[in-house]
Amino acid sequence: MRTVLLLVVHFLATLAKLVGPGDARGVVADSLLIKHRLIVINQSRQRAPNLTGLDRFLFGFWSLFMNPKRLFKSNVILKTSTFLHFYKILVNRKYHRLFLSQRKAKPGPKGPSMELIRAIVELKQRNAGYGCPRIAQLISTVFGIEIDKDVVRRVLAKHYHPNSGGNGPSWLSFIGHAKDSLRSADLFRCESILLKSHWVVVVMDQYTRRIIGFGIHAGAVDGSNLCWLFNSAIARMGTPTYLSTDHDPLFTFHRWHANLQILEIDEIKTVPHVLVSHSFVERLIGTLRREYLVQVLF
Repeated sequence: MRTVLLLVVHFLATLAKLVGPGDARGVVADSLLIKHRLIVINQSRQRAPNLTGLDRFLFGFWSLFMNPKRLFKSNVILKTSTFLHFYKILVNRKYHRLFLSQRKAKPGPKGPSMELIRAIVELKQRNAGYGCPRIAQLISTVFGIEIDKDVVRRVLAKHYHPNSGGNGPSWLSFIGHAKDSLRSADLFRCESILLKSHWVVVVMDQYTRRIIGFGIHAGAVDGSNLCWLFNSAIARMGTPTYLSTDHDPLFTFHRWHANLQILEIDEIKTVPHVLVSHSFVERLIGTLRREYLVQVLF
């Protein structure tokens, strides 16, 4: 009887230590987490053991009672690629909830017929200087078919392949050969570990392929923010004579054009929807995404 009473007293004392304040719960949780991790690793000798739903629940439950400093030393079972994959899913989920309509819409039309596609392509081949709005207007006037200019643009981007007029350099390359006279600027967006959007302006020299500078802003970008990003990117290298930009809507702000006039910079627009006309800075942004932003969280 005395032994039973001693066991009950020890059990109550241990329970009081675990329930009360202190690091006793963290020590017990750390021990149980390590033991369960050894069990999981010994179950399979593969490089990445498969975790069941119970394993994930136990790992998460024991981690609630551990010291945060000790918790960072105990997460060796989670691979870096798994964490980055989970982060990518969160980013995709963020933009899915922001830009996708919640209600299910009825399926739209299947697109223009092959006869209409051939008419658009043939009209563009015979009149290379016609733009998408003019082609849409001619199709509507001649054939009586109401068609949007965006539909014409998508049809031409997919089915129209013009012959090259020559093997000479483009105008951007021709102007860029005059050293320090032409620079290219572009914007891209990246997400932090807390899923906060950051806008980055990249400026590079067209002749030397040298990176002039970066401008970074957290949050949405308006005209004043865009001017500040560009001015901070070129602050150390001076202003160029020409600046090549694409047709991003952010480059249409009135303050942006006013800022270029104050700096005495002539803006050169690239060919719409043609990445080759802005290839160097686009390649730089792709390299930054593949070799840095996809592998490092900030």
